[in-house]
Amino acid sequence: MMQQATGYGVVLVTAASQEEGEAIASALVELKLAACVTLMPVRSIYTWQGKVNSEQEWQLIIKTQLSQFPALSAKIKELHSYQVPEIVALPIVAGSQSYLDWIGENVQL
Repeated sequence: MMQQATGYGVVLVTAASQEEGEAIASALVELKLAACVTLMPVRSIYTWQGKVNSEQEWQLIIKTQLSQFPALSAKIKELHSYQVPEIVALPIVAGSQSYLDWIGENVQL
């Protein structure tokens, strides 16, 4: 049986550079829009304006309350260099209760 969503989620965002990723991550955590942001280098292959591209990017994995998605998305768009940044929210359907509680304590409602 599938569990109900928890109200928490992971938001995926790619950034052009480590510096941009860290700036976005810091702003989201400082504003209490996210409890934690994990960054890692990735290679993305994608189509943009009819051309296939292969770029080094930084993947942000943002842990938050999904109720904060509109404000979180707006802040990312404000800080991001891309015309169309990736901003994709995935619900956390289950998780360690102590970790979920920690997210809730560190995200402003």
